[in-house]
Amino acid sequence: MEIPANTARKRVVSIDLLRGIVMVIMAIDHVRDFFHIEASTGDPTNMATTTPQLFFTRWITHFCAPVFVFLAGASAYLAGTRKTKAELSAFLIRRGIWLILVEVFIMSLAFTFNPLYNVIIFQVIWAIGISMVLLALVVQLPMKVILAIGLTIVLLHNLLDYPEMQRNGNVGFWWDLLHHGRFSMYTIFPNHFLLILYAFVPWFGVMCCGYYFGQLYEKNFSSEKRKKILIRLGISIILFFIILRAINLYGNPFPWSTQKNFVYTVLSFLNVNKYPPSLMYLCMTLGPAILSLAFLEHLQGKLVNAFVVFGRVPFFYYVVHFYYIHFLCVIAFYLSGYTSKDIIPKSTPFLFRPDNFGYSLPVMYAIWLFIIITLYPLCKWYSNYKTSHNKWWLSYI
Repeated sequence: MEIPANTARKRVVSIDLLRGIVMVIMAIDHVRDFFHIEASTGDPTNMATTTPQLFFTRWITHFCAPVFVFLAGASAYLAGTRKTKAELSAFLIRRGIWLILVEVFIMSLAFTFNPLYNVIIFQVIWAIGISMVLLALVVQLPMKVILAIGLTIVLLHNLLDYPEMQRNGNVGFWWDLLHHGRFSMYTIFPNHFLLILYAFVPWFGVMCCGYYFGQLYEKNFSSEKRKKILIRLGISIILFFIILRAINLYGNPFPWSTQKNFVYTVLSFLNVNKYPPSLMYLCMTLGPAILSLAFLEHLQGKLVNAFVVFGRVPFFYYVVHFYYIHFLCVIAFYLSGYTSKDIIPKSTPFLFRPDNFGYSLPVMYAIWLFIIITLYPLCKWYSNYKTSHNKWWLSYI
């Protein structure tokens, strides 16, 4: 997701650490999609049916996509300190187009295991790719203008919720692609469909903000000054989220409401919209993420180093972990007694994942831990390879 440098001395360890943490957390949701018994038939954010354990299993993974996109913007800025604006624009365009192609041909296959590509899915890799292409067009502008573009989108895009609600979400292909895209399905040609999860305009706003944020990590920027800014900014965003969410009038297409008890009312308060990412969703996730960067900068230890390894190979990890999860799902599919007649489910495009297949939350978490532990050696090998080699293609994987 980042724009990597091929030497360790050019990297920002705290950014790699945060990225690594959210990547490990991210796998929880993807393992849940394939292995939890209710993943195909239930909704962990439905206040009528969820449990606190299931809700927070989903909620904790909300931090992943915003952090990816935001830090991709910051990494783009840092890469630009070693390039001319023209070179940076050209790289972002190439990188962005590459990511879009990866989403279509590599990740859609990982999600579905369908070699006929009956369903193409636009998820976070697509959103990052198209946002990089758009960022390439604005990096020539003054930094404050780029920030203004980002903040305008992030703060005001929820104004579009109102006309979308008046049309009951039936806004058409281009509008779904730009803003609404909430699991919207469109026919590409007979028996082939495009499923839009990530409408890209709000994510482009996040990337622009991340690009401006990258200035805090310039080589000559004071570490103490950066920490103060991160603390103030993180706390301010969190307080803004709490206040605006409490007012319950703007910033999320669905208001929170009083539930059967205090715990479920809190869950309703935290239940903010990811598709597309609402202002409240972005504040709830990016505020704590920015605040955490203030305290991650000087952490050390074996566990820290393990997270950093994952954070240094985000694209490699993302692609490999999806194929690994789905491959293990296929094994579990056959071990559970399913046969070829069960390969195509009714509720999802994920082949080998029947609607009634799956395990309890504790078993799902055990599978997640197994996947993370067994992926670590491969990620460490690739991280070392990137560090010791200076090949052009490494900046794309």
